[in-house]
Amino acid sequence: MPHLAACPTKPEHEKTEAELRAELVEIAGFCHQRNLLAASDGNLSVRLDARRILITPSGVMKFLLHPEDLLVIDFEGRTLSGAGRPSSDYRLHTVAYTRRPAARAVIHAHPPTATAFTLSGIAVAQCILPEVVIALGEIVVAPYATPGSEGLGRSIVDALDRTDAILLERHGSLTVGRSLLDAYGMQERIEHAAQMTWTARTLGNVRPLPPDEVERLLAIRERLGLGKRPEPCNRCGACVGGFLPAPVAR
Repeated sequence: MPHLAACPTKPEHEKTEAELRAELVEIAGFCHQRNLLAASDGNLSVRLDARRILITPSGVMKFLLHPEDLLVIDFEGRTLSGAGRPSSDYRLHTVAYTRRPAARAVIHAHPPTATAFTLSGIAVAQCILPEVVIALGEIVVAPYATPGSEGLGRSIVDALDRTDAILLERHGSLTVGRSLLDAYGMQERIEHAAQMTWTARTLGNVRPLPPDEVERLLAIRERLGLGKRPEPCNRCGACVGGFLPAPVAR
């Protein structure tokens, strides 16, 4: 299998389908190795063109995937090529690509520490780490929706307008990237931030960065072209005890 280092700077839209299949399988393996997902959990995809998505199949352990196992689906979730069924969470991917036309890759993982925060209703304090502010801007929590349901796709619409890095209440994380490697890197950052936030909370209160420093970091993010500036405060709760707002009524 080709290694990512063989073409690290080649734009996603210039890669062949064979190259994208190999890269997607490799990154799925990275997700398993880094404990960002277990067994057949999670799903990864890359946009092939305006109507086709390359996506992982349902029920296959990510570390056992082969390029030929991947499916091509359309934006209605219909299988265009490949054996097996696409992930039941395919709506996360189709909604993300529809809402974010410039996106090339989507990864839905189950990072354990970050997901545990959503189980407890406690925010991952994102304004404590400068690298998280620069790289992610903010980590938005989308309200719970039943896995595989139409509501799952709807649950991320508002978050997609604000960020590339989303925590799904009780259901892991979703990242939207300009490439598979970009989306994967954000998954690592979410879990790393959660682990450090967890450790800091066990040691005492989490101290957020001063507001003026957050503004400087967001200005750096803008200059680097990493995304639009988030809202001044996303009410993550770090300054008032760390608890998330009550879930949205459904």
